[in-house]
Amino acid sequence: MYCPKCKNLETRVIDSRDADENRAIRRRRECEKCQYRFTTFEHIEAVSFIVIKKDGSRESYQREKLENGIWKACEKRPVSQEQIHTLIDEIEENLSHNGKERESRELGELVMEKLKKIDEVAYIRFASVYRHFTDLESFKTELNKLLKTERDDHPLHTNISD
Repeated sequence: MYCPKCKNLETRVIDSRDADENRAIRRRRECEKCQYRFTTFEHIEAVSFIVIKKDGSRESYQREKLENGIWKACEKRPVSQEQIHTLIDEIEENLSHNGKERESRELGELVMEKLKKIDEVAYIRFASVYRHFTDLESFKTELNKLLKTERDDHPLHTNISD
């Protein structure tokens, strides 16, 4: 690890501890040349995989890209950063154990499944972009599916109509 002040490569660890509920390790370091102290966070690198897009093209999985899409769906909703990070961690864990190539469809379905449990509005927002709702009817169909799964036994349950 190089010193951010003098760029020396010789640093030593003064203190280590878990941070972010075991997803990172916080290390306090000191430069052996200039004695500058700084903090680093080490994250476990997830197993990488290739995403096969709808058009058949392939690209490396990018956590940031997925996180940005989820944040857009959760904008102005009571969803914490911790919930989103946990959601993404669970998705990565699921996908990394099942091969080196994953279809984008599978990734999108997992996001929707997990968002539905966290926040229904965020789920509908993500689904509307992911499933390319082109008209009000497709939006109502998805909303009715959501209502049906949650209120199947409720006697006052009705479908959204025109």
